[in-house]
Amino acid sequence: MAKGYWVGRVDVSNPEAYKNYVAANGAAFAKFGGRFLVRGGSFEAVSGSSRARNVVIEFPSYDQALACWNSPEYQAARAKQEGGAEIDLIVIEGYDGPQPGEG
Repeated sequence: MAKGYWVGRVDVSNPEAYKNYVAANGAAFAKFGGRFLVRGGSFEAVSGSSRARNVVIEFPSYDQALACWNSPEYQAARAKQEGGAEIDLIVIEGYDGPQPGEG
């Protein structure tokens, strides 16, 4: 079964409000098996537009990734952000097929 992912790009405009969100979102991620693969870090925008911060969260499945987004726990955490950030986020199913060079 393919994993699910959240891929987000973030510009924080109110660091204090965003901290409230970050402090509260862990409960939802833990409940649905979310695990950070990327959480900030250095990057270079080599094509197209970017935001200041990037996040990739892995879930056991696409269904779990969507369930986390729709959960009361995550929506409550999201409300604590109080407009403190502009976020582009997709929930996407991972690829579980052959890789380049594999027979």
